[in-house]
Amino acid sequence: MLCWCRLPFTAPSRPSADLPVLSYRHAFHAGNHADVLKHMVLVQALDYLITKDAPLWYIDTHAGAGRYEFARTDTKGHAEYHEGIGALWNAPVLPPALARYREVIRLSNPDGQLRRYPGSPSIARMLLRPQDRIWLHELHPTDARELERDSRHSPVPSRVMDSDGFAGLRALLPPQPRRSIAIIDPSYEMDSDYRAVMDALRDALQRFASGVYLLWYPVLASRESRRLPERLEALGAEKWLHAQLLLRPVETGGKGLFGSGMFVINPPWTLRAALEESRSTLLTQLAPGGEGSLEISSRGS
Repeated sequence: MLCWCRLPFTAPSRPSADLPVLSYRHAFHAGNHADVLKHMVLVQALDYLITKDAPLWYIDTHAGAGRYEFARTDTKGHAEYHEGIGALWNAPVLPPALARYREVIRLSNPDGQLRRYPGSPSIARMLLRPQDRIWLHELHPTDARELERDSRHSPVPSRVMDSDGFAGLRALLPPQPRRSIAIIDPSYEMDSDYRAVMDALRDALQRFASGVYLLWYPVLASRESRRLPERLEALGAEKWLHAQLLLRPVETGGKGLFGSGMFVINPPWTLRAALEESRSTLLTQLAPGGEGSLEISSRGS
C-alpha cells in the first residue's frame, strides 16, 4: 500500500515486513498529556530546523491516522484530550513554546472550537516546505488509508508505506539531503518494542549521527519502562535532551500511565530553555493534583 503525493522522488529500496497489525489505536488517546509533551517538542524541533533553506526529510516510524476527530471518541467514553490540549485551549496566557504548539493545533480547528487533533504527520505537513520530504510508516490498514487520503493534498511531497517503521528508518538513513528528523513512538504494547527502539537508535546513530531523533515513551510501572531512560542516556550520543513529565509518582506495581518522556538526540539548542519555561504551566494545567513533575536533563546541548 503505497501513496505517492505531489512530486515524485527517488525512494530507497523498501524493506519487506510481514508483521502483525497491533490492536493499539491512538485515536483513544489523541490530544492527551503525552501528546502535549510530544508535539510541543516536535513543533519546537521543526520550527528550528526549517530556519535553514536546505531540504529536510521527516521520517515517522509509527504514524497513526494523522488526524483525529474528538466526536468519535467522546461518544465512546474516551476523552483524554480534556486533560491535555483541552486544558490549554482557552488559557489566556501561555509560555511561548506552549503558545506556539497551541497555534499549530488551532490550524486544524479554524473556527476556534476544539473538534479535532492533528497527529505528528499532519503537524509535519503544516510546518514543512515544498523542498522537504515526508516518509510515513503505518501498519494498521485503516490508519494507513487515512494517511494516504490526506497525503494526496499535502503541500509537502509525502509517501505512506505499510511497512515496519523500524526497518523503514534503517532504509532511509543516511538521507539524501543529509538533513533529517525522525520521530519514533511505537505503542509499547509488547516488551519487544523497548528492544526495538534501542536497536533502531543505535543503528541510526551509526548510519547518520547528525540526524535529529525524537523518541517518545510511556512511563509505566513495568521493568522495561523503568529501565529505558538510563539505557537511552547510555547510548553514547554526543548531544541529547531528556524530558520526563509525570502526572503522579511512579508506584511499584501500579497500574496505568504515570506520564511520558521525550528523548531527543541532537536537539535544538533552544529546546531546554523552552521546556524549562513551560514547566510551571505544564504541571499546573496537566497535573493539577500537585503530584506532578517535569524532569529535564541533557548532554552537550
